[in-house]
This record gives sequence, structure tokens and C-alpha cells, in this order.
Amino acid sequence: AAHLCSWAGVAPGNNESAGKRKSSRTRKGNEKLRSVLVEAARAAAHTKDTYLSAQYHRIAARRGVNRVAVAVAHSILTIVYYLLKRKERYNELGVNYYEERKKEIIVKQSIKKLEALRLKATVENAV
Repeated sequence: AAHLCSWAGVAPGNNESAGKRKSSRTRKGNEKLRSVLVEAARAAAHTKDTYLSAQYHRIAARRGVNRVAVAVAHSILTIVYYLLKRKERYNELGVNYYEERKKEIIVKQSIKKLEALRLKATVENAV
């Protein structure tokens, strides 16, 4: 998937010098494919209650609409690649995917910190 995204010109740049990340243009790639993917990403932003829409709005708040369009285009191409490779159907993760995942990560990290202090922890959902 990474080579396909790079070929399409939607791979994230990796320009770093002395530990400082520098901004740069997206790589040259297949212009027609890239423009279709970016247009699809902008259209995905206007859908309701979808994973790609949530990703678009989450990133756009801090990075800007042009960068987020390329990021979502990268996600779309990665999804298409794995759907074709594995011959599967698309499974919509939903708009709450990021919040649920973040919650799970926080719980796991908290348990690890408590265990590092040699404390025993059990987690229960509050009703």
C-alpha cells in the first residue's frame, strides 16, 4: 500500500534535518489519480457519521483543509488497496472510532503505569 500511495503522490513527506521536521510539497505522482483521490476525500468530508468524515474534521482542525485532503486521500487509497488484495467488503468503522480507540489506549496506559508502581488495578465500566 505504501508504494501505491507513493506512486499516486499522496504519501506523506518525510523531510527532516537535525531532528526538525520541515514542510515540503507532496511527491510527484500520477496526477489524474491524485486529483480523483483528493476530490473523493473532500466529498467524504461532507458525509455524515463516517470514519473518513471524522478523520477529515479531526485533522483539519489543526493542519488545514489542503493537507487533510491529501491525508484522507492516502487513507482512501490504502483502504482500496487492502479491499482488493484481501477480496473483502468495506467495514465502516463509524464516527466514534477515534474516541473509542483513544479511551482504550488511555485505559491500557493507566493500567501499565499502576503496574509499574506495583499496584493492582481492575477496570469496570460505570453505568
